[in-house]
Amino acid sequence: MLQLDGAYNVVTMRKEHLIDAKALHAGEDDEHELELSDDDVLDAMRRIPGYLDISTQDFRAIYHLAHGHALERLFDQISAGNLMQTGIEPLHPETRLDAAARALVEQKRKSLPVVDADGCVSGMLAEKDFLRRLQADSFLELLLRLVADQGVFAHRCHETSVSEAMTAPAVTMAADAGFRAIVNGFHAHEVRSMPVVDAEGRLQGLLLRKDFVRACRLENLL
Repeated sequence: MLQLDGAYNVVTMRKEHLIDAKALHAGEDDEHELELSDDDVLDAMRRIPGYLDISTQDFRAIYHLAHGHALERLFDQISAGNLMQTGIEPLHPETRLDAAARALVEQKRKSLPVVDADGCVSGMLAEKDFLRRLQADSFLELLLRLVADQGVFAHRCHETSVSEAMTAPAVTMAADAGFRAIVNGFHAHEVRSMPVVDAEGRLQGLLLRKDFVRACRLENLL
């Protein structure tokens, strides 16, 4: 109970009236919460005008419940299908690297999915794959080598197919994948984008990590 009457006080309520936050969430798959100290709680309560008839333990319980509610609301709004970018022009295994590079530039992307004849995702081609294939550790090194010998660079790109340079298998995500699955996917594989596919593995769109972070309002935490 909160009573606001112009004064500040913290009343330790009788044990039988305390909310047991752990019991409320017993057996649930809790998400990580920031642990609140007594000083944190008391400082917050002092900032609220009025009379607070609530213990620090009850305050924590309310925080725990509010945190869980906020996450549930967030989970309901987050799915790979809702966040994915559509209209992607994928690459094909037989495409040469020089044409693939032009496709990346034209679509203003750092990576693109590679699909087979049935539209199923077979791999991903990213900027790092170009570096690995051309045996360079950075684009600056690649630029210096290009200045020194343009012929070697042009030959390797013109003669190499996407299937030889792409990363396979690709890390894909189902359209109905939710918050936890997306987090696990980006965390486990350290990729910047994941193709979103249907039940048969056909390309539906591309989920970018930056779009996921923006949707979760996590920019300020990174």
